[in-house]
Amino acid sequence: MRTSRLLRATTCLLTGFCLAPLASPSQASPNPAATAHRPDKPGTLLQSEPLPPTLSLPDAARSLRLTYLSTNGLTGKGLVPVTEEVILPAGKTPAGGWPIVAWAHGTVGVADRCSPSSNPWSERNRQYLSAWMKRGFAVVGTDYQGLGTPGTHAYLDTRVEAYSVLDGVRTALASVPGLQNKIMIVGQSQGGGAAFASAAFAPDYAPDLNIRGTVATGIPYITPELFQTLSSAGAKETGFNPLVVYTLYLAQGLSGHDPHFKPDTVFTDKAMPTYRAAAELCVYPLTDKARAEGLTMSNALKPGFGQALAPALAAMQYPTLKLAQPLFVGTGEADQDVPPALQLGLVKAACAAGTVVQAHLYKGLDHSQTVNASLPDSDAFTQAVMADQPVTPQCSPVPQ
Repeated sequence: MRTSRLLRATTCLLTGFCLAPLASPSQASPNPAATAHRPDKPGTLLQSEPLPPTLSLPDAARSLRLTYLSTNGLTGKGLVPVTEEVILPAGKTPAGGWPIVAWAHGTVGVADRCSPSSNPWSERNRQYLSAWMKRGFAVVGTDYQGLGTPGTHAYLDTRVEAYSVLDGVRTALASVPGLQNKIMIVGQSQGGGAAFASAAFAPDYAPDLNIRGTVATGIPYITPELFQTLSSAGAKETGFNPLVVYTLYLAQGLSGHDPHFKPDTVFTDKAMPTYRAAAELCVYPLTDKARAEGLTMSNALKPGFGQALAPALAAMQYPTLKLAQPLFVGTGEADQDVPPALQLGLVKAACAAGTVVQAHLYKGLDHSQTVNASLPDSDAFTQAVMADQPVTPQCSPVPQ
């Protein structure tokens, strides 16, 4: 039933010919204002349904899965359906409503089955977001364009991610009672980049949103030159490198919307079966397969692969490094997924551009461990920006 409505909605958007309502009254948001809008602008609600308890967070008062319209981040125009989770804390709603954590998730894959709103939270993310809810925030977490909805997910495309995040917040504010337009953008890994991108696009794309600050852990900062350097260094390694998996997804995302892309110009014969599998496998099974196949940077990639992936690498760039609100960056000293040099490179560049950055470097911690280890520091940062208090800049963090 949900699929048929989504297809009907998509047909309506593409053709302008709508035969039936996009959702029945029993499924629509209880806020009449949300359903009064014509489905022709970003942030319009298409469908609302309860989120199964197994997919929610502990101690949640209300959990929903919404389908909404977002600007197509690939083209910069037109509208596409996107899905998200909205989870409200238990307890009495504060005056003015719950402030929002706009959660940008990390790498899950590019297949629809991998969409976060269709899967239980990982234990790490459950602990992390539960801590934010205990701080008094509701969680609004997009799946990103192409994850669980028509089209291929353009992995690591910053505009795709940002539009999905920002329009997801717009939808929640317009259709879910008890929320307040006071927003922290928060993300890890791929989501760290999505969080930064959302804050960078927001002044022009979503000036209606009251964003107070951004919290990013494991944040990627990859220019084509850095990617080539990083990959060349990895090519000298004989062991498994997580960058192999991310490159497979990057190529799959590009293949979904670039008819000129030829994967055999990027990957060796040894890697091609795993590349094809990346279209369907979520991140942990794909990582296991890449390990089992013995893939390394040197035996998986062909010379000149960077040129073939240039369009995808260009789409990873941030529109600006000067954010309007303060930025918190948490980096694990032992991060092998997004090397600290890249994360601290972004810190340096953002500071130079005029962003107020508070960066923290966590001694001995890896990509995943840093997420929850950063909570005490991000709590102090969040309290300051939510209260309009100054944030102490830290552009050259030392391990702590």
